[in-house]
Amino acid sequence: MSTGWSWYVIVLVVLNIAGCAWLLWWTARRRPGDPAPTDTSHVWDGDITEYNKPLPRWWINMFYLTIVFAVGYLAWYGGFGGYAGYSGWSSASEHDRQLAQNAARMEETFSMYAGRPPEELATDPTALAIGRSVFTNTCATCHGSAGRGAIGYPDLGDDSWQWGGEPEQILTSILDGREGVMPPWGQVLTGMGGDTAMTSIVAYTRSLSQPANRNDYFAARGKQLYEGVCVACHGIDGTGNEALGAPDLTDGYWLYGGSPEAIHRSIAQGRHGVMPAHRDLLGETRARLVAAYVWSLSNPAGGTAAGVQ
Repeated sequence: MSTGWSWYVIVLVVLNIAGCAWLLWWTARRRPGDPAPTDTSHVWDGDITEYNKPLPRWWINMFYLTIVFAVGYLAWYGGFGGYAGYSGWSSASEHDRQLAQNAARMEETFSMYAGRPPEELATDPTALAIGRSVFTNTCATCHGSAGRGAIGYPDLGDDSWQWGGEPEQILTSILDGREGVMPPWGQVLTGMGGDTAMTSIVAYTRSLSQPANRNDYFAARGKQLYEGVCVACHGIDGTGNEALGAPDLTDGYWLYGGSPEAIHRSIAQGRHGVMPAHRDLLGETRARLVAAYVWSLSNPAGGTAAGVQ
């Protein structure tokens, strides 16, 4: 909070407190010439009279004590603008303290699974059920409750892994995240092959998973463009590079869609996929449980995924 805004808040707080005290004092005092509490002239049924008596003094004093308490509270907890307060308390520090306590309790609860390899955890039905629960709460927003993914979000139940599908590779993806960048090549390819360059390289890229179409005119022409631009990441045979996160183009799985239009867009405009890191959110033990569950989706024989309902 800037100094100007801090003083603005301080002035508002002080004016409100002073206003409450003044209003209480002003309305509680009796002035010369005020009618007596019984002089209201409000009488019903001959013997029911409405009085206008002031509040009892003890009640008024309680209001004053409330104002004093409010001043002390604001001074102790820091309610005057940017002033931190005598206690040094803040909602952020309270959040961090409670988060640390909850994390410690969580780690204690999951301590029996700490440090165990994901493939070992995948053979434990209880661990697998916990991993599925954590996955549903944390990962299902992008990958779906069953891990089948969507356009732009990988299907975790198949055998196509952009960054590697081994248990430790999956754990690394969960803990530290991944960032896949496909640069835009539209202008470069047009400069290399003219107006039909994009059509040609799209045809060749699609033919990598459809060998019968490699004799197509555009696919044959696109092969040269591919070898000049794409081999550094995807390899000469199109099988990709897990170390770079470059997908395998020969397996028929397309993260952003396999239609000519979708592939054209991927090549011309590029793609930027981000898997956020979950180390701070989950901790290593819960991440291992999730990794075990994710690995079991594509390796049911290696775990007990089929038995988890």
